[in-house]
Order: sequence, then C-alpha cells, then structure tokens
Amino acid sequence: MTGSRVVALGHYQPAKVITNEDLAAMVDTNDEWIRSRVGIKTRHMAGPDEPVDELAFHAAGKALAGAGLTPDDIDLVLVATSTAIDRSPNMAARVAAKLGMGGSPAVMDLNVVCSGFTHALATADHAIRAGSAARALVIGADKMTEITDWTDRTTCVLTGDGAGAAVVEACEDPGIGPVLWGSVPEMGHAVRIEGSPPVFAQEGQSVYRWTTSQLPALARKVCEKAGIAPEELAAVVLHQANLRIIEPLAAKIGAVNAVVARDVVDSGNTSAASIPMALSKLVQRGEIPTGAPVLLFGFGGNLSYAGQVIRCP
Repeated sequence: MTGSRVVALGHYQPAKVITNEDLAAMVDTNDEWIRSRVGIKTRHMAGPDEPVDELAFHAAGKALAGAGLTPDDIDLVLVATSTAIDRSPNMAARVAAKLGMGGSPAVMDLNVVCSGFTHALATADHAIRAGSAARALVIGADKMTEITDWTDRTTCVLTGDGAGAAVVEACEDPGIGPVLWGSVPEMGHAVRIEGSPPVFAQEGQSVYRWTTSQLPALARKVCEKAGIAPEELAAVVLHQANLRIIEPLAAKIGAVNAVVARDVVDSGNTSAASIPMALSKLVQRGEIPTGAPVLLFGFGGNLSYAGQVIRCP
C-alpha cells in the first residue's frame, strides 16, 4: 500500500501583536500573572479584513511554494478550523478558489477544535493510502480572537490567530505514522465555542487535570504505533495550549533528546493552527533534521486528541 509524507510546510500570522501589557489595560491582569499561569508573552490578532480563509490562504501559498508545486497539483484540500463563521462555501473551497485551483479538488473542513490539524493530517494520509488522492493540502487555521470574551481574564489572555499548512503527497516509504485518535465525549463541556455570536469558554482546571494525567500515556502509545521509542524523537510538537501543560507533558512522554515546540509563548493558543505553525517555524529555523522523527499531538476541544509520528520534511 502506498504511504504518504509531508513534503513542505508554511505558516502565517497577522501583523498586529497584542502584548500582556495591552491586555492589562483591558482587564484585571498583568504580565507576571499571565506568564506564571500560561507562559504567554504575545499573541497575533487578525483584523476584520482577515477572515479564517484569508489566514489559511497565505499559509497554503507558502507551503506550495516550499514544495515547488502549483495549486493545480493538489487534488484534496482539508482545512481544520472551529472559527469559520460562514457555513458555505466552506473554508477549503474558499482557499481553493483564492489559490486559483483549476482542477476539481475535493474540499472539506474538519472541526475538531485544537486537535483539528492532526485529525486532518491523518485523513489526508488515509485518503492517499486508499488511492483517493495523490497530493493534499492540509491546513489548520483559526481566528480565535473573534470568539474571545475580552472581559474574561481567564480566557482572553490565551487566544491568538494564525494558520499553518502542510503539503502531503504519496510515497513508497511512508513518512506519516499511524494515527491514534479519540475523545472523552462526556467531558465535551470542558471546552466550548457556543452561542450566537459564538464565544470561547473553558473549564481550565478540568482541562489541566485531564491533559497532565491522561495524555502522556496516549502520546507514548502514538510512538509505539509508529515503532519509535520516545528517546528517538527529534522533536515534540504538542498543541500550543499553555506552557504549563506543554512542558510537563513533554517531560512525561520521555522524549529526552527532543526539541520541544514552545511557540505558545509568542503566538498564544491558536487552536487548530498551533501545531502546523509551530512545526513550520522549527523547520524554517533548521532545528529539526530532514527525515528525523517528530511527534505531533493535538488535544483540547471535545476533549478530543489525535497524534502521529511524522518524518520531518
């Protein structure tokens, strides 16, 4: 059976930066309080003329350029997002149109919130293995600031906007390992985007307890499915939710030789964009050797999770 691999990455963030000092002028908070609890210094905020598909379009263009491909080389577009306000055309169709895809690509959005990108990457891998696609564009894009309650100091300090993209193509030597995915449906209320207009809310302590107690074993199982020992990992890219979650989780996995992505410090929680954006930056800076094993592990909304080990492009 033909496998698949990630051949190129790209990311995009809006120009506007929101600092902790900016937030302190809006709600009862301060830089020390934010850094000590979530580890975030800055986050990027998209303007009214930068909807989700615009963020995704820019990241996708960079990934295609990195792969040396044209939009017409893509036959599957997947966009992971939970902040698309419009229902149709979906974000994948809008990105395909913005890119000027002249073929007839399949276009799908996936809403698995913070683990959306790793779900989408697995979906692309499965489609390619099944022979339904040859090249896929997989994008995580979210405009979290548009659904943020700016009066709630426990959540408004977290959110940021951005997009990350990967080009995935068929290959004989698989570069994307088996996915481990699942959820805890009875705890779906712990992370919510509800209402009209929709607003992001979460039960922070419930999420923190679940991630720090349950996820290390799941992440190690991802490595086991890929036939990789945690100490062999060159990098660990977890959903960039909170530095207080990322650092203990990476340590408990046992990836003692791995570079750990900490993009949350500069970008905040960008939901489905966080993993591809953090990975793209590590690759751009040359911090991961080509072909080295990298653990991707998304978790969050729905208390869902998905992870796989990939080979660095």
